[in-house]
Amino acid sequence: MLFSSIEFLYYFLPAVMILYFLVPKALKNAVLLVASLIFYAWGEPMYVFLMIGVILVGYLFGLGMQTRFKKLCLVGSIVCLLLILGYFKYVDFFIESFNAVTGLSVGLLRVALPIGISFYTFQVLSYEIDVYRGNVKVQKNIIDFATFVALFPQLIAGPIVRYADIEAQLKTREHTMQRFREGLGRFIVGLAKKALIANNLAAFVSAFRASTNPSVLFYWLYALAFTLQLYFDFSGYSDMAIGLGKIFGFDFPENFDYPYLSKSATEFWRRWHKTLGGWFRDYVYIPLGGNRVKKWRWVFNTFVVWLLTGLWHGAAWNFVLWGLLFFVLLMIEKLWLKRYLDKSKVLSRVYLLFFVVMSFVLFNANSMAEAGKDFACLFGFGDLPFINEETIYYLRSNAVLFLAGIVGSVPLVKNLVVRMRSTGWGEKVFAVAEPVVLLGFLLLVTAYLVDGSFNPFLYFRF
Repeated sequence: MLFSSIEFLYYFLPAVMILYFLVPKALKNAVLLVASLIFYAWGEPMYVFLMIGVILVGYLFGLGMQTRFKKLCLVGSIVCLLLILGYFKYVDFFIESFNAVTGLSVGLLRVALPIGISFYTFQVLSYEIDVYRGNVKVQKNIIDFATFVALFPQLIAGPIVRYADIEAQLKTREHTMQRFREGLGRFIVGLAKKALIANNLAAFVSAFRASTNPSVLFYWLYALAFTLQLYFDFSGYSDMAIGLGKIFGFDFPENFDYPYLSKSATEFWRRWHKTLGGWFRDYVYIPLGGNRVKKWRWVFNTFVVWLLTGLWHGAAWNFVLWGLLFFVLLMIEKLWLKRYLDKSKVLSRVYLLFFVVMSFVLFNANSMAEAGKDFACLFGFGDLPFINEETIYYLRSNAVLFLAGIVGSVPLVKNLVVRMRSTGWGEKVFAVAEPVVLLGFLLLVTAYLVDGSFNPFLYFRF
């Protein structure tokens, strides 16, 4: 089930909210758990049992860490969880790579990828490690633990919520009309980002791929469109998840902070998918020694993190190379380039945006051959005209969309709202205008969804 669907917006979510706020406090987590299992089973009826299996693995090994076999339970939980993730996400990739290296023809298993498996597996892994370290207490209530893992607002596309983030809120959380309004507003803004901007950019990307008469400029428009689509798709989902969490009394961590304003790759990854970067920092990079080691070992530690970051995003070589591209950029910056980037805010941002756009061209390629063709055409090596009538048509038709995407990816609107609310009259205007604007967004999104507009979610495949 998609957040941006009529079924979710007008049937599932209202029913869950009504039931949730009617039942006593002791039953609220049970309501959320049942709702979350139904939500997941709606799209993955068989793989809901896999998720339940992951929950049981995390719960039982967590209990086992209260015994003298604490370390054995930690190792056992990590091995089990990584084997589950590795089998469902990477087994065919490894077989294909093995066949390519050896020349053999081992048959693929054709394993379907369960939606969101990387997200909920990483959440359980963080719980096991934090229990072992003594950072959190073992959760003995299986309903509360299962609610943490399966919580539908962030189940299938993040943000990655650690148990420590919501440990106290699983027992006691605040429900107020103010939090409800804030959560609902955040949800609708994320929904608008997804349905009105990301979906239309996705349609542009699809039109580009279907074109038989592209141009160099069309390739650059495609690269820009996908870069913006990915941001609005994923940040829109994160906004919806954070908003829903607030409605139900949870405070989920922020996942994006206007990353396209960054002046270096280092800063970009402090602003983009922040919960994933924090996860790899705390559970891979620092345990390996971080930067408090010899330089060669520090380089190795960083290499491992970015190799795993690439693999986390997908079981294909373009994802591996995408991760290693950022490893190379980070190494160049830290060892040499950063001092020069700091001297110019304009050039540093141009540099960062160029490499981010190039990285996402690689990220979106269906094969390495397609990636090579895309890069060649971007730089005029594909025997293409620089511009043609088809490109002009799509540029004119989507100019407002691109403008909305660019404006929406920077804090211009946010800053205007903050400035307006800092004055007495502005606060009064905002109090009236905000619900009107949000209702307008909701009606417009509903019209798009009823019309059956293109509605993919990029990060579901992770």
